[in-house]
Amino acid sequence: MNADLYLDSNCAQRGGKIADHMSTANVARDLDQLRQAVGDEQLTYAGVSYGTMIGQTYANTFPGNVRALIIDGVLDPIAWTTGSGDASTVPFSTRLHSDIGAQATLQEFFRLCDAGTCAFGPNSAARFKALGDNVKAHPLVVTNPDGSSLEINYSILIAITLGAMYDSLSLEDFAGALGELEAATAAPAAIDEAKLGARLQPYLGVPSYIAKRGFPHYLNQVEAFPAVACADSDNPHSYSAWSSAGAAADATGYFGRIWRWASSICAAWPRADADRYTGPFDTRTANPVLVIGNLFDPATRYQGAVTATALLPSSRLLTVHAWGHTSLFRSQCADEVAANYLVNLVLPPAGTVCEQDHVPFSGP
Repeated sequence: MNADLYLDSNCAQRGGKIADHMSTANVARDLDQLRQAVGDEQLTYAGVSYGTMIGQTYANTFPGNVRALIIDGVLDPIAWTTGSGDASTVPFSTRLHSDIGAQATLQEFFRLCDAGTCAFGPNSAARFKALGDNVKAHPLVVTNPDGSSLEINYSILIAITLGAMYDSLSLEDFAGALGELEAATAAPAAIDEAKLGARLQPYLGVPSYIAKRGFPHYLNQVEAFPAVACADSDNPHSYSAWSSAGAAADATGYFGRIWRWASSICAAWPRADADRYTGPFDTRTANPVLVIGNLFDPATRYQGAVTATALLPSSRLLTVHAWGHTSLFRSQCADEVAANYLVNLVLPPAGTVCEQDHVPFSGP
């Protein structure tokens, strides 16, 4: 909370005029300016994750300018912006129910692990709970590649688990990391802190290019996320709303607090964008929109794709039986459907379901 207030204060002082013009609506307007600049009569666009809010905002702001538009890993636009009469008491990150999608994906990880060749099976769900209880009571200290120390506590365990759920192609490796962490909690006196730290590094949220010494970098997620999300969305103004929502969600899964508190910065965000777009989101576009949703997405749950399809007239839903965030790099079937639509404006038949090419823990 103190970190939120510190960032709020600094953005209020240093954000300048741009801080009042960071809404998705302004991104959509810029996108249409780019369309005109390159001489296209209509826009061809594919957006994933937050890019689906850009796509939905563009489709409803410039419906006549849509040639082909894909949204993949879809945010519910009403939940993201105003909610359904509950925005004064419920944070937007609660309204999205990303924790439900993350929990469903984790349950699939447990199921697939127990059914296949897995370093963290059998009984992976029970073993994960025991691991969580162990690091909550007795956190482990590991050594990062730069020599610094990191405490692996319960919060860190949940954070790296959520991150791992984003990429189903790495789930086998993540199961191995959990197994090594489990072994370390059983014999903490024998821990090789540097070895365990290196093993967990891919799941600690540090991109590999940052680890290379001397590479100039600056990551602006800390500033960019609230500048956009808080400009777009209505939220309570009391931190108690986030606290109660997180506790209630954690009673039924692991990811309630981490997803709820992701938006707490909005409680006292000092800027606003008078030109934001809050709907309607059901405008008929010049050409149909292709909506793509993973059944097990830990960030933008499948229901968001269902909702967007119901809102956009003549849109078509492609369901992907896959695990991870968005359909990218998971299914040749989904890739071919998307390419055929973008190039030839051909929609898949209603009810089409594409399968992920590689099922985790099923072998090479």
